[in-house]
Amino acid sequence: MKFNRGVYTVEFAIVGSLFFLLFLAVIEISRLMFTWNVLTEVSRKGARLASVCNILDDPGNDSQTITLPTGVANLASFADMNMLPNLTGSNLRLSYLNLDGTNATNFTDVVLVRVEIINYQHKLLIPGAYFTLNSPSFSTTIPRESLGVSPFAYTDC
Repeated sequence: MKFNRGVYTVEFAIVGSLFFLLFLAVIEISRLMFTWNVLTEVSRKGARLASVCNILDDPGNDSQTITLPTGVANLASFADMNMLPNLTGSNLRLSYLNLDGTNATNFTDVVLVRVEIINYQHKLLIPGAYFTLNSPSFSTTIPRESLGVSPFAYTDC
């Protein structure tokens, strides 16, 4: 009977380590799903902001070249909340498009607004398996709205 005491300890060590490894892996996969949901929301929020923010240097001249609003990336990426590590404004690509999907060159040609998440990397923290995943492509394309122009004022972001 004295020989059986050590067997239970060894069995618990094996089963317990496998259980905790699996438990931490489930938590990490849940964190990955949360990250993907936030990236989807960032692309949606960025496209929405870009469709309602002023893109003109001189609002009185509708035929001029458009400029990308600098505040859109910071607002869309939840920079003030620090929701995701390593997510910066450089991970967002903002495009103003014609109806055929090519880049618009002036204000009157803008029909669609697209925001894409690019080059975002997520670090998995599973014990014994530390590696980095490149995020899949997240993009949102919506029709343009006011682009910051209203009868009363211009909306800056």
